[in-house]
Amino acid sequence: MLKQCLLVLLAASLIALGATFAAAQSPAQSNDNQAAPDKGGWHHGPPDPAERTKELTKKLNLTSDQQTKVQDVLQSEHSQMETLHQDTTLSQQDRHAKMMEIRKTSDTQIRALLDSTQQKKWDEMQAKREQWQGHRHGGDQ
Repeated sequence: MLKQCLLVLLAASLIALGATFAAAQSPAQSNDNQAAPDKGGWHHGPPDPAERTKELTKKLNLTSDQQTKVQDVLQSEHSQMETLHQDTTLSQQDRHAKMMEIRKTSDTQIRALLDSTQQKKWDEMQAKREQWQGHRHGGDQ
């Protein structure tokens, strides 16, 4: 009986420890730019363009025409990022600079698709993202 109790206690402890470890390994979620489920798991980086379009549609109240155009911009960004990620000829610093350039271009294209009310909200979202990224990287941007 004592062995059974010890085994149950040990099993419960291992499960709790495993859950704690798994939670520590999961990336934290943010409002604008987050890790999203991908084939049952979590990954770093931007979510799927369709998912980002859905998020922006909710936050900015995009029309169906805007949704199509925004998703096209995000799909192009995603493809360029994938290509860049696979380019082993660039240094990490050069790759990062190009990623930032791609992101800035996409942001500008998306902003141009928005009306003035949406642009105001977009600008607020971008400011929060920059603040979050600056904080995340220790303010060295």
